[in-house]
Amino acid sequence: MTQTKIKRAIITAAGFGSRFLPITKSIPKEMLPIIDKPIIQYLVEECGEAGLEEVIIVALPEEVTKFEGYFYGSATNIRTLMIRQNKLDRWDKVEKVFNLPKVTILPQDNSLPYGNGRPILSAKNLVENDEAFVVMWGDDLVLSEVSAVKQIVDEYNAKPCDGILAVQRVSDEELVRYAAVKLKEGTTDQIETLIEKPKLEDAPSNMVSYGRFILTPKIFDYLKPEAIGLDNELWLQDANDKVSKNGVVRVFEVDGEWMTTGDPIRYMQSHIKFMLKDKEYGTQLAKFIKTL
Repeated sequence: MTQTKIKRAIITAAGFGSRFLPITKSIPKEMLPIIDKPIIQYLVEECGEAGLEEVIIVALPEEVTKFEGYFYGSATNIRTLMIRQNKLDRWDKVEKVFNLPKVTILPQDNSLPYGNGRPILSAKNLVENDEAFVVMWGDDLVLSEVSAVKQIVDEYNAKPCDGILAVQRVSDEELVRYAAVKLKEGTTDQIETLIEKPKLEDAPSNMVSYGRFILTPKIFDYLKPEAIGLDNELWLQDANDKVSKNGVVRVFEVDGEWMTTGDPIRYMQSHIKFMLKDKEYGTQLAKFIKTL
C-alpha cells in the first residue's frame, strides 16, 4: 500500500444553516443525524479510511464547544447506564467516535470576508507547510464502497499535481447551483476554468465540482482576503480557477454518489439513501416505503 503524502483535512462547518431554522439555532447543520451519526462523523470516517492523521473542523466560534462535546465528551453517565441495563453493545458505537483520527476544532476567523473560502483561509497556518491537504464541505456526503477521500488521496499519490477536484455530472436544473468545469483542450482531466453558479447558457459543461478537494499551499497565492468574487464573497472556486490557469488542477470522478444535505429535501433524500444501504435498517425501511 502506497503511504499517503497527505496528512490533514479541513472540514468547513461554519455556516449558519439558515434553511434548517429553527433547529440550527442551537445545533450546527453538520451535527444533524444520518441514521444514528451526525453528518460530520461520516466525513471524519472518510478521512480515517484514507489514512489521514488529523481532521481540522472549522466552526463558528460560538459552536466550537458543541463539536468538542461530541468528539471529546466522555459521556460516562450513559456508559454506566448501559452497563446497568446490560446494553453495552449500544456503547460500542460511541467507542468508534473515540477511535477516529485526531480531530481539531478551530474557530473560524470572522474578520475575514464572508464566503466558502473563509474557513479554509482560517486554517491556513495549520496546512500551509504540508505538501497537500484535503478540503471537504461539511454538508456534502458521498455514498460509496471506498471512501471518496481515499479515492482522491490515492489519485493524488499516484499522480501529484496542484490540486484535484471531485466532480459529478448533473442535470441542467442542478447545474446553476454549483461550479461548472471546463477542461483544457486536448486533455481529459485538466481544468481550464471554473465558473461559480453559472447561468445555463454560460456553463461550459454539466460537470460540477463538489465538496471533496485535494489542495496544495499554492491555493493561498490566490485565496486572500482581498480576492472577492461573486456577490462580494470569498470563493474557493475562484482561487482554484487561478491555480488551474497557472498550473495543473485535475478533475476526478469518484466512484460513488455525491449527495448534498444543504436543505431539508436533499437532506431527507440523503438520509433515506444511506438508510436503505444500512444492513440494520435498510430492509425495514424498504418494506415501509412500499406501504406508502
